[in-house]
Amino acid sequence: MKKSNRKPIEIFSLSFLDVISCGFGAIILLLVISKISEPIVLEQTTTDLKSVLIKSKEQLEIIKGEIKTSYTQLSESDRQLQALKNQRETRSAELSKIKGQYEKITDKLQTQTIINEKLSRARQQLSEEMRRLQKNKPINNKNNTIGGISVNSEYIIFIIDTSGSMQNFAWPLVRKKMQEILQVHPNVKGIQVLNDMGNYMFSQYSGRWISDTPARRRAILKRLASWEPFSNSSPEEGITQAIKTFHAADKQIALYIFGDDFSRGSIQSVINTVDRLNRSNLKGKKRVRINAIGFPVLFNQPGTELNIAKFSALMRKLAENNNGSFVGLTQLK
Repeated sequence: MKKSNRKPIEIFSLSFLDVISCGFGAIILLLVISKISEPIVLEQTTTDLKSVLIKSKEQLEIIKGEIKTSYTQLSESDRQLQALKNQRETRSAELSKIKGQYEKITDKLQTQTIINEKLSRARQQLSEEMRRLQKNKPINNKNNTIGGISVNSEYIIFIIDTSGSMQNFAWPLVRKKMQEILQVHPNVKGIQVLNDMGNYMFSQYSGRWISDTPARRRAILKRLASWEPFSNSSPEEGITQAIKTFHAADKQIALYIFGDDFSRGSIQSVINTVDRLNRSNLKGKKRVRINAIGFPVLFNQPGTELNIAKFSALMRKLAENNNGSFVGLTQLK
């Protein structure tokens, strides 16, 4: 067998090692180049991110400001909306009130003929009653009487019905009549003014007399122009309060009751109460004298005839039982 003359193949020859070495060298060079440029890239990236962050914060502040402005505008819109709702409710209430007034006016127009007939009859009856009272109540100058009403009292108390009907229709005449009564009592020792509920015109003078001076009289008339306490159209409370508080054996006191109707309670009950409080002394003299003036406010109001008649009957009886006079007026002038 012949021996082969070829040389054996060397896998890791010098050339192969050279190639491998060059490849590793190139890789190492690439790594070196990459590491050298990396800090520059990171620094640039960090700078860009900071710039973006600053801009984002600025935009966030702008957005917050816009949100705050929008919230303020929304609150103002809500307030305006609520105001509009309130105005709408007020207008609706006013419209309902106007409708009710219109319906009342329509009803009044439809029943005007009936009202006029009843008014004529009521005035005729009242005039006849006044003539009868004046005929049976002669004027006695020795007793200081004017128009049948005694004016010799040293103390006077006004009890005034302050109900809506009196306030709306009779108040100028009420002020006029009070002024006239004060004029026919030029010199008294004390004055007091209550409403039909027993409320004092001047609370600082509750339970005591107001001294009679020109200044006090002017103050009373001025206060009367705007005096509007609550009233239930019944003089019982005012009369009771006046007699209980101010009656005295050594004083001549006169009550002047102003009113237009008696819409609640019993006539006899009021008469009994007053008789019990305003008893006569040993000489047969009452503690206080009771006078009354009726104002023709409700003559043209349907359905009020009974209240007018009750007031007239009550005042006439109180005046008769308590040494006074009742005068029914026929005109609001």
